[in-house]
Amino acid sequence: MLAAFSRFCGTSTPARRRGPSRLAAATLVTGLVAAGVLSGAGVAAAGEEAQGQGGATAMLGGLKTYGEAVIHGDDGDLKVAAGLFEMSVEGGGMLQTYCIDMHNPTQKDAKYEETPWSGTSLGTNKEAGKIRWILQNSYPQVNDLAALAKRAGVGGLTEQDAAAGTQVAIWRYSDGADVDAVGARAEKLADYLEKSARDMAEPRASLTLDPPAVSGHPGMRLGPVTVRTNARGVTVVPPADATTSGVRIVDEKGKAVTSAKNGSRLYFDVPKDTAAATGGATSPAPGGASGTAALTVQASTTVPVGRAFASESRSQTQILAGSSESTVSATASATWAEKGPIPALSARKNCAAGGVDISAANTGDKPFTFELMGDEHTIPAGTSRTVTIPLQEDQPYDFTITGPNGFSQRFTGVLDCKTQGSEAGTSTQTLAEPSPATVGGTPGGTTNLAATGGYSATPVITGVAIGLVVIGGAVLVVLRRRESPTAD
Repeated sequence: MLAAFSRFCGTSTPARRRGPSRLAAATLVTGLVAAGVLSGAGVAAAGEEAQGQGGATAMLGGLKTYGEAVIHGDDGDLKVAAGLFEMSVEGGGMLQTYCIDMHNPTQKDAKYEETPWSGTSLGTNKEAGKIRWILQNSYPQVNDLAALAKRAGVGGLTEQDAAAGTQVAIWRYSDGADVDAVGARAEKLADYLEKSARDMAEPRASLTLDPPAVSGHPGMRLGPVTVRTNARGVTVVPPADATTSGVRIVDEKGKAVTSAKNGSRLYFDVPKDTAAATGGATSPAPGGASGTAALTVQASTTVPVGRAFASESRSQTQILAGSSESTVSATASATWAEKGPIPALSARKNCAAGGVDISAANTGDKPFTFELMGDEHTIPAGTSRTVTIPLQEDQPYDFTITGPNGFSQRFTGVLDCKTQGSEAGTSTQTLAEPSPATVGGTPGGTTNLAATGGYSATPVITGVAIGLVVIGGAVLVVLRRRESPTAD
């Protein structure tokens, strides 16, 4: 059976399923948000920790240049759209991407962040480097279609042929899909790219700060925080309220800086008697002042081809095929106290380990002890440690690290490491313009399945999902109320 044509590449077929329906799985764990509390003597810290590692943040616009492809499955064939998406970058710029998560839904207008391969399905995909080779050696990086056609042994290529053939070749490596392009020329290009692909290393991020969190004593320079970027230079934005707190961003010699470049080492210069510069409580820790501050660096650059883009809304993962000059940014935080444990905390998704890594460094003079997932961990003074929190695929997580003196840092997100299919049948509905999935009927009585690729069980699953989301939300509210830390 040949299913109807879909405008979105997020389509499912039983032949390649690697897990239960993504919508059902994501909903079932809504009421099972992992809640962990890390506690220890500490300082007033900032609130929620952004999960992005720096770089570009963009909004998905939709599928723009595409052809058709057919996914082959045991229960039939499924015809889908295959080609280039466009994203608009926050602060300015445009991106072109292909999807590397074909069985999962796409949400129009979903927010995406530049993400290391280790935080996506590419982190456990031994063929990831070949996907980057395809991107570097095909459309739109190679926009001379005559030359591309000659290499592939094709009589000629349209932009639609080139986009479809490139996407099909990528899917064969990203999803292990049995998929063919509908057009003969696009299919020949896909075969050429698949056979020619060679392994390439992951491209570096457009902009990051390393490490993303530092700590120490007031009266010192806290850091260094090293700038990593492909931009010619970055603008350094000082902490909010820096004029009243006295916290400055300086170089190794203590000179205030407003700009930096790749390799620059930045420091937080914290006066001896400073209070919290931003975000945290200003009540002092026992024996003296404590607080937190943050700096942001921003630049305009082209994002490297092959960078992954992931969304916390579970919209299917994308990989970069082209970038205009775009705005990129990164943030780092500092925490200080006069005595006791002084933790610096950050989080990163680790798909190889199936969880989230919480990294904690203690620059204080006493151990930082916390309990997480039933285990107690102690970080001696002057040392650091990374704790991996195991999670289920598609599981939302919400970890709050708390301590005396107003210390509180929260990490939230969704573990999205696998490409998954559906256990439902292959029957689909013809779709209109790309749009977000909605619950209920559209004008004319047809359920909008544009973001899922559509199949007959979707309305049933959606109905169940609504009830589970409500139940899960209620459970989460109760858990959070029970776990709300009390001030010491």
